[in-house]
Amino acid sequence: MSTTDPVTFWDGVYAGRPISDGPPPNVRLTETVTNLPPGDALDLGCGTGGDALFLARQGWQVTAADISAVAVDRLTALARSHGLGDRVTAERHDLRASFPQGEFDLICAHYLHTPFDLDRSAVLRTAAHALRPDGRLLVVDHGSAAPWSWNQDPDIRYPRPYEVAAAIGLDPASWTVERADTPRRIATGPAGRTAEVTDHVLLIRRTA
Repeated sequence: MSTTDPVTFWDGVYAGRPISDGPPPNVRLTETVTNLPPGDALDLGCGTGGDALFLARQGWQVTAADISAVAVDRLTALARSHGLGDRVTAERHDLRASFPQGEFDLICAHYLHTPFDLDRSAVLRTAAHALRPDGRLLVVDHGSAAPWSWNQDPDIRYPRPYEVAAAIGLDPASWTVERADTPRRIATGPAGRTAEVTDHVLLIRRTA
């Protein structure tokens, strides 16, 4: 575990990355929302903001949350520069202590991994309860580490999607798993470097 505090760590991660005028969305998000009507979306761990901006362009009203003030401030400025300031609200949250207010039709958590203590299952359970009926929670985790990842621990084990679902512990009478698989893709990292990686994809829909 890092010896610094979470805010300082993640501020450093994002401050060390060049500012992109057009960060791309995650492919698992784009393939998931293709046939969904726009509504209210929550992006947990928004990072550089590619997912939030993509959703806003598709007509969604987006709340984007991150522990890093650097990430939040950059996304706020980027959304305004793209004429999306009225569709993207970026907020700083340490999910160990606070969670964005509201009800949502879509909540996405892409690669919500951290070297610090975080009860992810509790966070994702809170997210599931923040869904409106027929809303969806999309959880995309690393299934492998890219060569440029901050986490190069050779002994790390990534829980599979059904393990993540079991840990959240939702009542199947009110939530249903619509997708749980481990697809591969070619990822592009810093300086255009590419590598094949595995994603662990979990999609849960609130039915009641």
